[in-house]
Amino acid sequence: MSSDTVDPVVETATGKVRGAPNGHGGSVFRGIPFAASPVGGSRFAPPRPHPGWTGERACVRPGSAAPQWPSRLESVLGTRVPDWDEDGCLNLSVWTPGDVDPAAARPVLLWFHGGGFTSGSGGWDWYDGARLAALGDIVVVTANYRLGPLGYLYLPEIGAANLGALDQAAALRWVADNIAAFGGDPERITVGGQSAGAFSALALATDPSTGALVRRVIAQSGPWRMPPMDALAARDMTESYLRILGIAADGQVADRLRELPVGRLLAAYARLMAETGRPGSMEPPMWPVLGGPGTPRPFDQAVAAGALRGKQVLLGWTAAEMGAFFAFNPAIQLLSWEKAAAFGVTRERADVDYPGATPAQAVSLALGEHYFAAGAREIADTLAAQDNPAHLYRFERGPAVDPDGIGACHCAELPFLFGTFDAFPNAPMLGEIGADDRELATAFGGALAAFVATGSPNGSGLETWQPYRGDGAAEVRGFGVPTRQR
Repeated sequence: MSSDTVDPVVETATGKVRGAPNGHGGSVFRGIPFAASPVGGSRFAPPRPHPGWTGERACVRPGSAAPQWPSRLESVLGTRVPDWDEDGCLNLSVWTPGDVDPAAARPVLLWFHGGGFTSGSGGWDWYDGARLAALGDIVVVTANYRLGPLGYLYLPEIGAANLGALDQAAALRWVADNIAAFGGDPERITVGGQSAGAFSALALATDPSTGALVRRVIAQSGPWRMPPMDALAARDMTESYLRILGIAADGQVADRLRELPVGRLLAAYARLMAETGRPGSMEPPMWPVLGGPGTPRPFDQAVAAGALRGKQVLLGWTAAEMGAFFAFNPAIQLLSWEKAAAFGVTRERADVDYPGATPAQAVSLALGEHYFAAGAREIADTLAAQDNPAHLYRFERGPAVDPDGIGACHCAELPFLFGTFDAFPNAPMLGEIGADDRELATAFGGALAAFVATGSPNGSGLETWQPYRGDGAAEVRGFGVPTRQR
């Protein structure tokens, strides 16, 4: 019987899960626990195995998001109703194309959301994987991880170090151990993500403790010039956070932190963000710490040492990344050329690189190049020198009517990858959707799905996409309306 009419049941290592038809001829299993709830004594501790359950567990509704403060990009993405709960937040969702067939051994995409290690959820309808799974005949998985202080507070003496990264590693291991039952091939796992999720995907692929589980990498708008946090800086940030909470860093700190209401932890983090934020800065107060779990060494060193050897890599960025951060920021929009120089942008440079741009536009474009595009090219240059060329893209579609200068901003490609336009009803970055946009979604999603399936974003019905070899010959694929080669 078709998966459009039957609720599928799959046996996992921790118990049976019951899914539902996904509306695209396949099945979806939402909110499957991949680790125990990080509550009580498990708060600020590495993820622990889930104890399992008896009978069938209904996995038909989105799982809880990890506790979080609202996204700083709501002005371009649109607002969301809070749906977080610390209890049960370590969950993932699985989409299959067609019937669940354990013998199918389909390629797998494990995808992590962005949000500056501070907000987001793999269970949101923004990232519904049904269409992408059908488009590429692949199994799509999205997973949560702890965020903000619950995921990245640095107190190694109580076991708190890169806990969000450990959650991601636990999700990857769950996929490797269980995805065959859903019809996925554990030997063909692509780890992907956007922004913080791209950082996380590359970390999983290059970390010796998880890299062997990863066949391919998709990294969308990774903040490559935001390296893992220095341990001393992370310690200073922890001290500032404890000061705001009014907690002493003594032998009782773990108990006190675990006793506090989650809302108070988040409110203190919001205050820390306000105290430490700087105009034009990408860094949240807390993110993965260098030398901690998941990031044993800087990415450039890991890639240069061959950590991605034998893995296919696809990297990309958007044409106006910083529009998401700057379009509604008065401090940036009112910049003079004199103040723009503090960001390394002079009028003389702008006249050459960004002719006709205002100071705000020039700073936005320059910082987008710095944080996202330049770092992606550097990774690709290293891979090309190792005879393992990556594929690069530049997503160029912004809203047709754009009085605020949002452009093809950070996150602009997400509705096109997943084909989830209806999930962004009030997103200024999207604007009105037309037939060309749906064609673009098929082209962009189809190319990335083909990469998951074969290691190449080329295939039947897709435009040719050459790998990046460092010689400048049409090596960055442009995706706009209409799509075109650059």
